Amino acid sequence: MAKKRQRSSQTSKGERRPQDPRWSKLQRLEYKGTFVEGKNKREAWARGKRVMLTIANPNTNETNKPFIRVNASEVWGDWSGKKAPK
Repeated sequence: MAKKRQRSSQTSKGERRPQDPRWSKLQRLEYKGTFVEGKNKREAWARGKRVMLTIANPNTNETNKPFIRVNASEVWGDWSGKKAPK
């Protein structure tokens, strides 16, 4: 077996994971809560996809969770027979 190399400290090469230029954090924050996001979620729900919605927590005793994520079919009902909005 080879002997491990002795060094006092390790020097970084400056390599980092590349950022995705198509979807930066700023673009994602601008998209959240917009009409377009709601429209996309509604269309996905009408196609039978599993869509999650964030709603206010109906249980007021859980003060550490003001909002919860629920399935859209629990809020909007069954998707079968519904048409996607244009």
